[in-house]
Amino acid sequence: MEPFQTFEGLVCPIDRINVDTDQIIPKQFLKRVERHGFGQFLFYNWRFDSEGRENPDFILNQPKYANASILVARNNFGCGSSREHAPWALQDYGFKVIIAPSYADIFYNNCQKNGILTISLDADKVDRLISASQQKSLHLTISLERQTIIGNGIHDHFDIDPYRKEMLIKGMDDIAVTMGYEEEITAYEQKHAIKS
Repeated sequence: MEPFQTFEGLVCPIDRINVDTDQIIPKQFLKRVERHGFGQFLFYNWRFDSEGRENPDFILNQPKYANASILVARNNFGCGSSREHAPWALQDYGFKVIIAPSYADIFYNNCQKNGILTISLDADKVDRLISASQQKSLHLTISLERQTIIGNGIHDHFDIDPYRKEMLIKGMDDIAVTMGYEEEITAYEQKHAIKS
């Protein structure tokens, strides 16, 4: 994973509650075995019609939100099944940060383990972000170290678990943490090896 410290990006608002993982990445695209290439299928049933043409009414198809990398959504984002493909699709599409009042627990954990910063903000602050980004292009600067969101008159603070913060800043996942103990693991295995 890449270390996450300060990030600046364009906001795209998804003004819906209970966006589930099947809406984020529909089940028919889960046959792929690699982690990359899912971005083209992100929000597929909303982005495209039944014949595969872009739906001009869906927000990601609007030129104003081209290259957006910060997603702002409503309550219970990422509910539904526990598919890790959902954060893979969001990340592959280009989203680095998600801001919402609440998330489904498994989705929240999957995002963090894949290097996506998920920020929980009060609903009124999310309302303000959604409204501002609908009126005109909204760019935000997110500082994970300072735990701040700044841009266009906005200056908010967010909370994050210290361990999650450290993992994102260092760009480490659980495997990388385990590999940090490689020498100790090897020594233990040698000491407790089964002799034939």
